[in-house]
Amino acid sequence: MLAFITDIPVGNWPHLARLTLVGLFGALVVVATLAAQDLDLLIKGGHVIDPKNGISGVMDVGLAGGKVSRVAPDIPVTAAKRVAMARNLYVVPGLIDMHVHVFFGNDPEAAYSNGPNAIVPDGFTFRSGVTTVVDTGSPGWRNFPQFKRQVVEASRTRVLAFLNIVGHGMRGDPYEQDLADMDPKLTAARVKENHTILVGVKVAHYAGPEWDPVDRAVQAGKLAGVPVMVDFGGHQPELSLESLLLERLRPGDIFTHMYAVVRGRIPILDEQGMVRPYVRKARERGLIFDVGHGGASFSYSQAVPAIKQGFLPDVISTDLHRGSMNAGMKDMLNVMSKLLSLGLTIDQAIAASTWKPAQCIHRPDLGHLSPGAFADVTVLRLREGEFGFTDATGKRMPGRFKLESELTVREGAIVWDLNGIAAEQWNPN
Repeated sequence: MLAFITDIPVGNWPHLARLTLVGLFGALVVVATLAAQDLDLLIKGGHVIDPKNGISGVMDVGLAGGKVSRVAPDIPVTAAKRVAMARNLYVVPGLIDMHVHVFFGNDPEAAYSNGPNAIVPDGFTFRSGVTTVVDTGSPGWRNFPQFKRQVVEASRTRVLAFLNIVGHGMRGDPYEQDLADMDPKLTAARVKENHTILVGVKVAHYAGPEWDPVDRAVQAGKLAGVPVMVDFGGHQPELSLESLLLERLRPGDIFTHMYAVVRGRIPILDEQGMVRPYVRKARERGLIFDVGHGGASFSYSQAVPAIKQGFLPDVISTDLHRGSMNAGMKDMLNVMSKLLSLGLTIDQAIAASTWKPAQCIHRPDLGHLSPGAFADVTVLRLREGEFGFTDATGKRMPGRFKLESELTVREGAIVWDLNGIAAEQWNPN
């Protein structure tokens, strides 16, 4: 006799993995086995760039339970509850913007530290393919609890931070000129207490002739075992860039605004337009050079010659705040596109926006698509056409390519879908 499994709806037949005939006591039993839909989302047919794992080619990416499940060719669509077709698109780890200011608030006198110059992260991250941001120095040890409550815990974006050596954070003058408020021990203690959020120490904006702010930040970094990011400039008289890079900072510390021409700071190029030998030596020592575009810190006069001489950024970041996003910087993808127009390859730009910043902040759990990693994924379109990019001085340069985020996934949840590539098709019937 024949025994049939009859409780499978007809609509499920496209998802059958196999139909098998087996013998049972001389009879045939028709066994219908449903394919296990073990993936929540399958991103199919895109060009995957995963620098950590050395992947750059057409692959499928399967996500399940908020984690990357597998990256492989030709994962069947029957294995997934939802499929996003990514043909002719780039599939990369969720972008990490390692230099932002997101300690937004309503204190008009507080600048970037619970003030109006900082921005709400979720409004400006996912649409640019960014899943993780690192606030660089907006909070200090005094107001970090407010930052944690008001920004970190209230955001869908993963928000990390460098803690300012100034206790009040980036509150503007006179707070940022107060040497008495720069306490290495209290700063380090706060970092160690909150090591899942605080990934470094920041020093910036001090205009005096002393090295104390830099030295105290480095001391805090040593005590807490984290890197230091330095926004150098504005000193009267100028302090030695060579001394900063070769004597004060340690391997793994970060020099931001690398392509800037700002008052009170020696630029990385000499008077003949050549990268200074001690700048190259600093990189050989292990210092990290970060774009940190900002509203006033990216000049073609520095970036173009430096890149032609092979001095590329280790990390691409925005210095996102209310002013920069409405000026030449705009957003993460605009900065990456600008650097493509200056000679970086797409693979170099992705590496400097994913795995490299993850390494810099000692977060090897981020910035890659290894099985078991957080399902932070960005799907990018590289548009070709006639585009224009401006630097911080207002100078324009044409470009042929521009990156655009089609889909952004944060720990498995779709948080941005520009053209609905992961959405179910509407059927009027």
